[in-house]
Amino acid sequence: MLVASTGMDSSVIASFSYSPKKGTLRIVFQSGSVYDYLFVPPAVYEALKAAESKGTYLNQHIKGHFPYRQVSDKS
Repeated sequence: MLVASTGMDSSVIASFSYSPKKGTLRIVFQSGSVYDYLFVPPAVYEALKAAESKGTYLNQHIKGHFPYRQVSDKS
């Protein structure tokens, strides 16, 4: 099952989705670039959803804390 969040007011993130089965958090950036962050626990996804600033939470709690792969670059 994939859980998605879209339509947020963020200057950095266009949308994100999470696969609890795989522990993969997919971030679609406003630039069009898409990254998968791996081994992300459900609590981190829930905290991202609840964060007032999605970009700040991403920078402080996800980037540099989880391995990632770039899925596409449309910038």
